[in-house]
Amino acid sequence: MEFPVKTGEPGSQKTACAILPIFEGHRLKGPTHEVDISCGGTLSQLVKTGSASARPGRTLLVPNLQGAATDRVLLVGCGKETKFNAKALRQAISAAANALSLTGIKEATSYLAYAPIKDLDEYYAARTTVEATHSALYRFEELKSKSSGKIKLSRLPIAINDSQKAKDARLGVTHGRAISTGMRLARDLANRPANICTPSHLAEEARTIAKRYKNIHTKVLAEHDMKRLGMGAMLSVTHGAEEPARLIVLEYKGTGADVAPIAICGKGVTFDTGGISLKPPPKMDEMKFDMCGAATVMGTMEVLGILQPTINVVAVVPACENMPGSRATRPGDIVKTMSGQTVEILNTDAEGRLILCDALTYAARYKPRYLIDVATLTGACVVAVGHIYTGLFSNNEDLASDILAAGKRSLDPAWQLPVDEEYGASLRSNFADFANSGVRDGGASIAAQFLSRFVEDTPWAHLDIAGIAWKSSRDKGATGRPVPLLTDFLLNL
Repeated sequence: MEFPVKTGEPGSQKTACAILPIFEGHRLKGPTHEVDISCGGTLSQLVKTGSASARPGRTLLVPNLQGAATDRVLLVGCGKETKFNAKALRQAISAAANALSLTGIKEATSYLAYAPIKDLDEYYAARTTVEATHSALYRFEELKSKSSGKIKLSRLPIAINDSQKAKDARLGVTHGRAISTGMRLARDLANRPANICTPSHLAEEARTIAKRYKNIHTKVLAEHDMKRLGMGAMLSVTHGAEEPARLIVLEYKGTGADVAPIAICGKGVTFDTGGISLKPPPKMDEMKFDMCGAATVMGTMEVLGILQPTINVVAVVPACENMPGSRATRPGDIVKTMSGQTVEILNTDAEGRLILCDALTYAARYKPRYLIDVATLTGACVVAVGHIYTGLFSNNEDLASDILAAGKRSLDPAWQLPVDEEYGASLRSNFADFANSGVRDGGASIAAQFLSRFVEDTPWAHLDIAGIAWKSSRDKGATGRPVPLLTDFLLNL
């Protein structure tokens, strides 16, 4: 999809459709006012009669405007002008894209970011426009016999009122398109059912990414390789599954070999039954999303391949299924991790931390500058911060601050939660170094405390994405988060 940046007077710009904001109050302003003058007050009359509303998310398509340079107008409610910020812009763009997807219109010019927005520069305004448009128009239809049709929008010029800032806006478009590509890959992988998106499927997707970019290399470790490395925790999760596990490694080399890489690990449980500690049946189908951490990491590597930033990044994806069976790990079993520490497995449904602890130990071999893991790890994190924030845990305040700032800039927010040693008290075991599960209260912090025992002194962050990686009910499907957060963090290094 094309997103050219346009400057010039809105009233004289030719386009198939002008996307114009309406703010509360009866007086039209900015580009909406200019177009209204050119068409003899038609738009202000629609506002006065209540046909067009300033309520956020409301839209009205006005065809066949007489006297205007644009063929038609899509009016978009934007609420109070004083409160029109980055989030409001994203909501308005999403509403506009959804409305246009029902019309078959191929080209439209957005004036929603034409006027300055208090918490957005031209770079982020353009980037937000691109990402919000792609997210709104995303459909997962590769397994349907018929397409739902209609979506034909292929060109969305972004109008800004400062020609001196056009270069910044074009950079925002470039980054936004790359991030959208990574998000689409992450969503596609996560939305595929577990009978298609297996650990081997993720490995093949990693190889495909590596083939596209000369400076991305991949290697895939089989179970016998993991056994040789001593990954007892990882292998304990996959014991009950016939589908073989894979450890996927992707290396992006964007600068000299002497520069320490950023290591990112993504939980890749392609289906999680809970194992012997079986989950209840309701919504178990959504456990295909338990590999959204892996999907996020792979989507981020795709973005790096497109943008080619001057950093080094190594991605480690432990991929497996967690299934019950005669060979499955039992509660009470004790395993030895790659780090040499032993773990008593009290709950086989606390499996994410078991595959991640070995992945973190493996990633530490690259002597990374930062070590970050991404996982749909705990329902407790959903209880703590809901479906809005990524849960952030870290042993390094500078790293945590940078991630929080990236989340704010990218509209993909995180919220920092504690990971103090006291949370590890309930992991005590009489039979092993510690257990994989503790008390219910503070469960997200307890899980993070478990992982912290495998990173030593490396600056580390754990992103618990259980609440934001996918949506349920009518809008069921993967979100592609936190690809924007991770990408923004990496680009700003």
